[in-house]
Amino acid sequence: MMEKGYTLHFGGDSCTIYDNKDKTLKIVEVRMKEHKCFPIHLQYMGRTAIKAQEDQSWLWHRRLGHFNFQGLKILHQKKMMTDLPQIQAAKGACEACLQGKQHKKPFPSGTSWRAKAVLELIHTDVCGPMRTPSHEQNRYFILFIDDYSRMTWVYFMREKSEVFKVFKKFKNLVEKQSGRSIKVLRSDRGKEYNNSEFDKFCEEEGIEHQTTVSYNPQQNEVSERKNRTVMEMARSMLQEKHLPKAFWAEAVYTAVYLLNRCPTKAVQNMTPIEAWSGKKPSAKHLRVFGSICYVHIPTEKRHKLEEKTEKGIFLGYSTQSKG
Repeated sequence: MMEKGYTLHFGGDSCTIYDNKDKTLKIVEVRMKEHKCFPIHLQYMGRTAIKAQEDQSWLWHRRLGHFNFQGLKILHQKKMMTDLPQIQAAKGACEACLQGKQHKKPFPSGTSWRAKAVLELIHTDVCGPMRTPSHEQNRYFILFIDDYSRMTWVYFMREKSEVFKVFKKFKNLVEKQSGRSIKVLRSDRGKEYNNSEFDKFCEEEGIEHQTTVSYNPQQNEVSERKNRTVMEMARSMLQEKHLPKAFWAEAVYTAVYLLNRCPTKAVQNMTPIEAWSGKKPSAKHLRVFGSICYVHIPTEKRHKLEEKTEKGIFLGYSTQSKG
């Protein structure tokens, strides 16, 4: 067995055998019998258990929007999410990740000032236009990222000119939720942010509006990095289920929802949503984006002989509804 790479540990009156690939994985512990022998009685089960574990790891990788396995292990080990089983890094490559994720060098991590409380600094950026409009005819989305918690909000727009209206809506929401006021807003120099109407509103509300140098996205690295991560995750989810590009908005919304429940280096030992709300997220309700689902039809909306469920496609989560 040792020639095949297995590790044998003798201690007391037993022998413990560890896997030849994963030296921390205990296969069996054998008690010493007469004549100081260690008889092993094994029934061949093939790779059933390992295969089942790998299948579960891939399932949670997909349920959490193709999030990386290292992040999933941290999520479980540090108990940052309830109802999440232990996850091992699966072998092989995820085709949807290869197709959907870019492989560019990341922005260099700067030593810029970090907020010490929620809403002290909000990062924002607009992405678009998308070649294919969503089912609601939107071509853009805008992200707002809280620097302290890294909690992210997404809104969809038909035109860039809607940014000011959307910002007021976002401001009203988060200030009511937190009981705090936005102190600093950081954006690029796009016209949608830099205009007299926007400047006047920020001045009246006591918001410092910081803008980055033109053609220098690294200065807005938090927004730019989040934008890229969201798009990569959304692409991977659409690619895996071969869904039409018109569902990009649903995929983007789901990506943001899941990233708020995944670990980030910027926040220690908790997810963004816990850092924002104080509530630990659960994995109980998570499902694979684009999967077939069955929706219950209420008794009031069907006759006695009609089907009780309607077949559909799972396209994300609602924050306004329990079901």
